[in-house]
Amino acid sequence: MSDASGRNNQGLISAIIVAGLIAGTLDILSAFTSFYISTGKSPVIVLNYISSAVFGKEAYSGGGMMSAVGLLFHYIIAFGWTILFFILYPKLSFLRGNKFVVGLAYGVFVWVMMNQVIVPMTQIPARPFNLNGAITNAIILMFAIGLPVSILANRYYSRHS
Repeated sequence: MSDASGRNNQGLISAIIVAGLIAGTLDILSAFTSFYISTGKSPVIVLNYISSAVFGKEAYSGGGMMSAVGLLFHYIIAFGWTILFFILYPKLSFLRGNKFVVGLAYGVFVWVMMNQVIVPMTQIPARPFNLNGAITNAIILMFAIGLPVSILANRYYSRHS
């Protein structure tokens, strides 16, 4: 695959794949751990929660297939945030600032967008705001999505600019 100038974009695609897999894996493992610690229940419920965005309450009684769909949806979302960051990185100069501060801020941005924009548009029922849960989930996204994506985008663009 090449861009208009004829440069090979294979390195960019590889960087996005690696960043998306790392971010998605760190995020889901963090969510599993946090959910289990706070409830003592099976982390598989997290995957059913994700699939319930599309399938509603049926996701919780759909067995392994709904869990697999939830995992697929999770990685699609993680890759979406990763791709967005990689696209915006060369266009928005502030993203090229301190990669750690930018990464933590991007994690907060992802949390806000997911909780205030995306999740309310799904079949997931609205829940009362829980400050402890919000802080925990925002921290997970800061360290599992924001930081790795920012660090890996910075590494890729530092080598290819």
